[in-house]
This record gives sequence, structure tokens and C-alpha cells, in this order.
Amino acid sequence: MLLLAGGAATAQQSPGSLGPGYDPLAPSHAPAPSAPAIETSDEYGGLPVGEGVDLTYYMCGACHSIRLVTQQRVTRARWDYLLDWMVEKQGMAPLPPEDRAVVLDYLSRHFSSGS
Repeated sequence: MLLLAGGAATAQQSPGSLGPGYDPLAPSHAPAPSAPAIETSDEYGGLPVGEGVDLTYYMCGACHSIRLVTQQRVTRARWDYLLDWMVEKQGMAPLPPEDRAVVLDYLSRHFSSGS
């Protein structure tokens, strides 16, 4: 097939000349590998299953939607700061140190920006 582009003749291949199985609608690159499925708990608002899911669900869900937690992607240091901020500025009851460590580990593991 010959097309005129700006007065100059250009050649364009027909789909049949690109080889058998050519699909013009197929992605031009391989799809990215999908992440492994994460098991979630309906009992705990859809939070990922893991150590600390129950404590995190009850502590966070007592004041706000669990969705507020699940949409976050912040560093461990930021989660640590936010736990302090919620106690100091928002009236959250302080967690015993061992419970705080479990919640911080859970949040960092499942809702971290990785930095």
C-alpha cells in the first residue's frame, strides 16, 4: 500500500505482511508480572492477614475507617510519628509498648512506601 504524506510517497505494510499471528491490538510489550495475591480478612475489614491484624483493626478502627489505613503508603518512621501524633493531638489512648511495636510492625509490613 502506498500513502502520500505531505506530497511524498511512503510505504505502509499491510497487516498480513507483518507475519502470521500479528495482532495490531495486542500490547507491544510483555505485561508486567502480577504481584502475588495477598490474603485478606473479612473479619478485620479486609486488612491483610498477619501478626497484628486484630490489634491494628481494633486500635485504628476505633477512631476512623480502616480504609484510611489501607490507602496509606508511608515509611516506618512516618507510621511511628503518626502513632505519636494520634496520641498527642487526636486523643488516642497510648498503646502499651509491646502492642505499639506489634501495630507498628504490621503497618510497616503491609502499608509502607518501602523507604
